[in-house]
Amino acid sequence: MHWKLLDRLVRGDEPAEGDKTVTAVQPKRGAHVRGDVLSLYCPGFSIRRRYPEVIPRRHHDTGPGSPLRVAVLAPIAWRTPPRHYGPWEQFASLLTEGLVAAGHDVTLFATADSVTAATLHSAAPTGWSEDPTIEPKVSECLHIAAVFERADDFDVIHNGFDFLPLTYSGLVDTPVITTIHGFSSPRIVPVYERYDATTHYVAISDADRHPNLHYAATIHHGIDTAAFAVHPAPGDHLLFFGRIHPDKGTAHAIDIARRTGRRLDIAGIVQDERYFREEIEPHVDGDRVRYLGPVTVAERAEVLGGAHALLHLIDFDEPFGYSVVEAMACGTPVIANGRGSMPELIDDGTTGFLVDTTEGAVDAVGDADQLDRISIRATAVERFDVSRMIERYVAVYSDILE
Repeated sequence: MHWKLLDRLVRGDEPAEGDKTVTAVQPKRGAHVRGDVLSLYCPGFSIRRRYPEVIPRRHHDTGPGSPLRVAVLAPIAWRTPPRHYGPWEQFASLLTEGLVAAGHDVTLFATADSVTAATLHSAAPTGWSEDPTIEPKVSECLHIAAVFERADDFDVIHNGFDFLPLTYSGLVDTPVITTIHGFSSPRIVPVYERYDATTHYVAISDADRHPNLHYAATIHHGIDTAAFAVHPAPGDHLLFFGRIHPDKGTAHAIDIARRTGRRLDIAGIVQDERYFREEIEPHVDGDRVRYLGPVTVAERAEVLGGAHALLHLIDFDEPFGYSVVEAMACGTPVIANGRGSMPELIDDGTTGFLVDTTEGAVDAVGDADQLDRISIRATAVERFDVSRMIERYVAVYSDILE
């Protein structure tokens, strides 16, 4: 009965005989709720308005070449761009700055300490991984709500924040595009399936496409290739670069370095403390195995470019690998297990080697110095420069808006 009454009041109709008192209402967007009628027939009733009485539909010229109004929703575990680790935040930053450089009107939804040329909107002061006083779920809920409360300000909402924002997408008319950074568990797939028909997905590699989902495109991540260069005097040591976790194969890298008689530098955050304590730390002696810790953005080119080769001996089907393409942008060969996206990123025998055995990895270390570092970098620039990624995303936006 209450809903029938509210429907009539929103339309401006008189209440029917028998209608009961209503105690709360949230006005529908675009509707004019007559407060005089409500107060007359619902004594003591008042409306606390979240929006103006009438919210007009905003129109924007999205013809060919017109700037687009894009909301980029970044995660808030870390600052955007991250100080060291934070691949999803790194993607959000590269996307945002690339869109701004291309002339689009971009609002980045990220932590308040983020650095951007776009308009910054923040509901969180800093990343919850960087401030233990922040409750992650509370911060994330307020952060995600902020972009959808402003949905009418944008032509496109670009979600780089995994599956949770999809549950808001049916509440707005603005198209939502989600870059899927991988599936942390099969248990999250039902959310993507639920919104498969009403939103738009982009895969970051063909290997990571889920058979139950439809995709607007596969777009490999781009990087700022100008921030990397071929090192003038690379060393003969090997490098592991990434989070220290069994999936990433840190212990395998130690084994290959030992077998080939080369020093190994390990750079990255410790994500699995037990794994680090039991399988990595006992080998760290500051001589044959060195742990550099997390590497800042300013240090990445020197660390990646100075190695004989990057060892990327993953034990899972990795959706993408920023360190892989960044190493190649330095001309550094990459030796990787041929799983997940690695065959899409590495040209076997040209920019690195795809291996599937310990012996194969050992042989690849010996062969790495036969690869042309100038050619490796040229290939990386051609395939993975951020400008290429931006062009492809803008094409997706345009296709969706037509």
